[in-house]
This record gives sequence, C-alpha cells and structure tokens, in this order.
Amino acid sequence: MYFSFKNKKITGAALILPEVERSFLDDMKLFNADEKRSLRLAKVMGYDKHRIAPKNVAASDMAEFGFKSLFEDGSLKKDDMDALIYITASPDHFLPPTSRILHGKLGLRQDAYCIDITQGCCAFEEGLIQAFLLLDQPTIKKVAVVTTDVLSHKVSVKDRNSYPLIGDAASITIVEKSELENNIEAVILNDGTRSDALKIPAGGFRMPCSPETAVLHADEEGNERSLDNLVMDGTAVFNFVMQDVPPMLFDLFKRANVSKDDIDWFLFHQPNRFMLQKLAEKLEVPYEKMPSNVVEKYGNSSGTTVPAVTVLTFEGKEMSERQKVCFSGFGVGLTWAAIVMELGKLEFCKTIVM
Repeated sequence: MYFSFKNKKITGAALILPEVERSFLDDMKLFNADEKRSLRLAKVMGYDKHRIAPKNVAASDMAEFGFKSLFEDGSLKKDDMDALIYITASPDHFLPPTSRILHGKLGLRQDAYCIDITQGCCAFEEGLIQAFLLLDQPTIKKVAVVTTDVLSHKVSVKDRNSYPLIGDAASITIVEKSELENNIEAVILNDGTRSDALKIPAGGFRMPCSPETAVLHADEEGNERSLDNLVMDGTAVFNFVMQDVPPMLFDLFKRANVSKDDIDWFLFHQPNRFMLQKLAEKLEVPYEKMPSNVVEKYGNSSGTTVPAVTVLTFEGKEMSERQKVCFSGFGVGLTWAAIVMELGKLEFCKTIVM
C-alpha cells in the first residue's frame, strides 16, 4: 500500500537504552563454537556490544523512563500529547493494551488517543504512517510514536546466530502538523507466506508456553534454542532483503520524484553490518550515506534501529539545512516498508540511558 502526505514533520527524537552492556567477547564464552570462527563472524557482521534489559524490565518501562525524562527536562509537555502510538513485539500483557498502561503511568489526558500495534522490524515506518494519518484530523496536533522491545528475553543465550545480535531499546518520536508544503511518500508491503522466516513459535494461544516448549535443542551448527525462543532463517531473510527491498525503494523514489542521489541519508533497519553493506552496494549508494553503526554499539533492537540510527546521526548537530531522508525497515512478517521525507531542525534529539 502506498501513501502520500503533506504538511507533516518530525519535531523530536529520543533513544532510550538500558544501562547493562554486554560485549561479544563475553558472549563467546556461552557458545559451543570455535573462537576464531566466532571472531571472524563478529568482524563481518559488526558485532561488538549490545544493550540488554534486566529480566524485571518490560518494554514499556523503557518508554516510561524516556517520557518522564523528557517531561522533566521540558522537552515535552504531557498535556500536549494528543495521541500515543505504541509499537512492539513484546507487550507487557495479552490484556490490557500496553498503550493504556503507559497512558496511566504518564498521566496523559483522558481524551488522548492510544493504540497498540504489533510489529517488529518495520515498527517505526508503520508508526509514522499511522501518525501521519491521525494528523489529518483537526483535533490532533501532536503524536508520540513509541517503538520498544526487550527481545533479548526471548533469545537463547546459547544461540550464536541471534544472541550477540539482539539488543533492547526504546524510542520516542514526536510528529506534528507542519506549515511547510512538504511532500511525504510512504509504502508498506507484506508477504505472510514467508512469515516463518522470523518467528517465536511458542507463547501465544496457538502454542502456549509449557515445560516442553522450554527444552533446548541443538541445531546442525550447535546453536541451542527452545520453542520459546526467537528463531531466524538467516539465509531466507538475507535473500528477501536483497531481492525485495531494492525494487520497493526504486519505485518509491519514482513516486516521490527523487533519485537515490537526492537522498542525503538512508536510515535503515540494521540486522547486521554485512547485510546493510550488501544492500548499499545493490542500491549503488555510498556506505557513508547508509550508517551501519547501531548493531555494533547497541545491538539489533528490531523496529527501534531506525530511530536509533536517526538519533546517532543527528544528535548534537545543528541542522541548518533540511535533510532528505529515506527511512526503511524490513523483516518480521515478512514486511518491508519505506518513507521518503525531509527532516528539519529538531526540538530535541537525544540518547537517554536508564
């Protein structure tokens, strides 16, 4: 589905990180793998450090901490929040919706619109699209888009393919109406026939967690995981990104009447450095315009990697000129999405550590 919007802007961005940091060298001790091979893998994939939330920290706790920090330093006023879009793959409960829990903890107005979206790698793009749609309403002027996950809680520490990659984080992005006659083009595509490529098999009503689903099993590479854990078909995901993402992007550029050379920054989901560099080569864009530093600094935090790289790129910088950016996410679903828009001066752009 394609979308076109006008008169919308991002006015603030915050990345919220747990304090606990693990290094790949620490993780290596957990794996049944050759040390030299693991170090080669780390170099290619960009593994270095990742942030891990303690087991007693839920995804909404990071969002709550971020909001309260922004309220306290004056970056945001809670009574200005007209809508809260909460996107996660790790909800606090089946019921109630986590957005309502967060609404109560933050003390937002009773008429603030709240909605939960279940999404992974495309969380940021889907959240922005929903925010732009809401801003077409005359009563809505300021929308908070929240992405947050604690997927490390669902990854086996003995899974060399996934554990050193996954990180926990949250983001808060503020979207408002704009007086500028700006154009925004967006697209989101889905293929549920390939949904098994990224999956947590147990834990829902289809397969509830049980002692049996918690039993670890080793695969042919020696990775140990249970049905309660995240499982990823890395080859299938890589092929999907290389084959399906570039055509989507080129079609979107055509609709937006821009060329890839007009884009200042390609702020993309970050599964790993290798995949992003191969994607940059496929698109024929310089590595420098497609930063791949989130995984090595914080880990793959699912839908939060795009706002994370946005904060990493612009934090502490004076944006004297508007920047044309392309946001893009691709993964769980399988879903792939992109947005072409301009970023101007942000009222806040910061990293908050719990």
